[in-house]
Amino acid sequence: VQENRPIVKEVFSRDEAVKLFKETKQVEKANLIASLKLPNVSIYRCGGYCDYLYGAMIGSTGHLGKFALDIFESGVLLRTPDLKSRGEVPPSVPQPKLSEVLTEAKNWADILRCRYVTDLNRAIRTGRISEVIRVSEALQEKHIAEIADYIAKHCRKLRLILIAGPSSSGKTSFAQRLRVQMQVMGLRPVSISLDNYFVNREETPKTPAGAYDYECLEALDVGLFNKDMLALLKGESVVLPRYNFVTGEREWEGQEPLTLEKSQPIIVEGIHGLNEKLTAAIPRDYKFKIYVSALTQLNIDAHNRIPTTDARLIRRLVRDYQFRGASALKTLKQWPDVRQGEEKYIFPYQEEADVMFNSAMIYELAVLRRYAVPMLEAVTPDVPEYTKARRLLDFCQYFLDLPDEDDVPNNSILREFIGKSVFFKGEDQV
Repeated sequence: VQENRPIVKEVFSRDEAVKLFKETKQVEKANLIASLKLPNVSIYRCGGYCDYLYGAMIGSTGHLGKFALDIFESGVLLRTPDLKSRGEVPPSVPQPKLSEVLTEAKNWADILRCRYVTDLNRAIRTGRISEVIRVSEALQEKHIAEIADYIAKHCRKLRLILIAGPSSSGKTSFAQRLRVQMQVMGLRPVSISLDNYFVNREETPKTPAGAYDYECLEALDVGLFNKDMLALLKGESVVLPRYNFVTGEREWEGQEPLTLEKSQPIIVEGIHGLNEKLTAAIPRDYKFKIYVSALTQLNIDAHNRIPTTDARLIRRLVRDYQFRGASALKTLKQWPDVRQGEEKYIFPYQEEADVMFNSAMIYELAVLRRYAVPMLEAVTPDVPEYTKARRLLDFCQYFLDLPDEDDVPNNSILREFIGKSVFFKGEDQV
């Protein structure tokens, strides 16, 4: 850092780059570059060391002055300044549950023999991808079954199952699959939507820009929600509200009273599920909190990870186009606001979960790229979102297409984004 060594970008032919990385025994990097359909490849050089890196690079090592390195049993964590920390290294925040899930993700990648993109592409070329899909889905189903087993064993206490997670993490499909596994254990869970507890539109808080803020906790009638949940848990009969998104008001007319038995836990899915303020009136030991997120197990190579936010954004691009009629440009414009809401309302509470579930599938980008590429190619150079669209297109080029989409089971979380899910029928997907 003190020497401020320059980091220089050099352009190699593809064959020259492959030869360079074979000579330095970086085989997976050589194989990755060999698979790219590009005549030339950009290689970064610092002193006598060369590397291929996904994403933008700084011009010299002098910019790397502030960092902290934390040691964990499973590896190390590098902390660097970000936009929120105003140029300073943010403080260390213990995240043992997240660390455990990341370790599990690495173990799953080893089980599937798919640590890098080149491994996934090789599985597609050799016809082993069907096995990768089946084992990947089985690993998830096993984890869901284990969660359901735990809930069933403690069902006298655990009556309120709260599920939360960031955008496009597959929360809805996860909730449906958990429901099935709970039924296997003899329970009869009831799903309740937090959307029906929105306050009337005229009472909804607004963002600084003047738009209705449906993501803040104050957009929900927390008091009524707690009152209804307590009554249901006591065995009382309750008429639940239904929010009319056309009129912007809650309605009770025509709703049938609901009464629960002891074998009927309540499943609630929503972004505030992990926030104790949502269910403050309900004793903590009655609640079981589940955090769902897509933490990608796959890496581009040993020095280039796949950003989790990029994988989720591609999921959302595909889903919003397929089922909400939204162009890639519209979704890309919305994404910064979505991310801001996640940072404010979801991520600060993730360690409060009783269990974390990783919804990422190691093969999913081989499926999603077929949908995402033409959408991203439609983004024109005259809009600010073009740069992000091009970066995602460059990212998609690493993956081969899955030859047969029918290999994806109809109860897969991935079906929530590409369609033909057994859990969504017609407009329910929207």
